[in-house]
Amino acid sequence: MKKYEYVYINKGPGRYEFEKNLPHRQIIDEYAKKGYSYIGYIPHDDGLNSLDLIFEIEVQEDF
Repeated sequence: MKKYEYVYINKGPGRYEFEKNLPHRQIIDEYAKKGYSYIGYIPHDDGLNSLDLIFEIEVQEDF
């Protein structure tokens, strides 16, 4: 089973302002160390030029 994490970012004037105040490469590296893969982004339709970075990890399902 796959689990997904989303990191919200908002484009401020001339740059992106990150939820954790980290540049996008550091966020991707941080999630990679946890075993996640970066799989893409989804833009928000809120007029704020914001988006979610999407990360995926395989998790074991208990039955």
